[in-house]
Amino acid sequence: MGEYFAYDYAGAPFQLFGAAHLAALGALALIAIGLTRFKGAGETTRKKVRITLGVFLWVNEAVWHLWNLAWGHWDVQTMLPLNACSILIWLSGFMFIFRNYAIYEFAYFMGIGAAFQYLLTPDLGIYGFPHLRFFQTFLSHGILLISAVYMTVVEEFRPTWKSFWRVAVGTNLYMLVVYPINVWLGSNYLMINGKPATASLLDLFPPWPVYILYMEAMGFVTFLILYLPFAVKDWRAKRGAVGLT
Repeated sequence: MGEYFAYDYAGAPFQLFGAAHLAALGALALIAIGLTRFKGAGETTRKKVRITLGVFLWVNEAVWHLWNLAWGHWDVQTMLPLNACSILIWLSGFMFIFRNYAIYEFAYFMGIGAAFQYLLTPDLGIYGFPHLRFFQTFLSHGILLISAVYMTVVEEFRPTWKSFWRVAVGTNLYMLVVYPINVWLGSNYLMINGKPATASLLDLFPPWPVYILYMEAMGFVTFLILYLPFAVKDWRAKRGAVGLT
């Protein structure tokens, strides 16, 4: 069993869209569907579910940090919770426990967008099924994505146009904070100080800093797509209200 916790894993590497990858995505979809059964349940039951999910997010992320510490690979250049998914995983725990709407806004737009992209193309390298890193990655990003879905469907939260702009502006302000931290630490959180060394979608874009504008455009389009169902719903409701007058 020790090999499944090893840093230099000798087992089968991760295969993009291989059987294990597709099975993990399917399992997460089933978890999301299963959690919707709590829609309409009493507050006591829903609170227990939220606390369970929130604590699970924290414990799962803590395991990732402890694993790196145990192998001597924890460092401030890569392990601080400054990337979008990392910080949202910790914040979503508070969102679950306290039903925090401000965090929900970011979890909906940033969490779904970032986690969905990472789940489709996870950077797992040598860590294929059934290594600890495989499970930790899919559970952390999967529950992050599910958290926004759960709060929308079960807790009946929803984003607004104000949410859209708060998250858009807030994300850019956060980037301005992280940039000098990257300069100070020699890190590249949010990938805003340079393209990553490994192959990525950013390789298709112009050199730094121009590619950041492409990242901004991609994020804006993603936000619009995520808000589209609510925009259509509001438009239909408004049209129906006009028809009744």
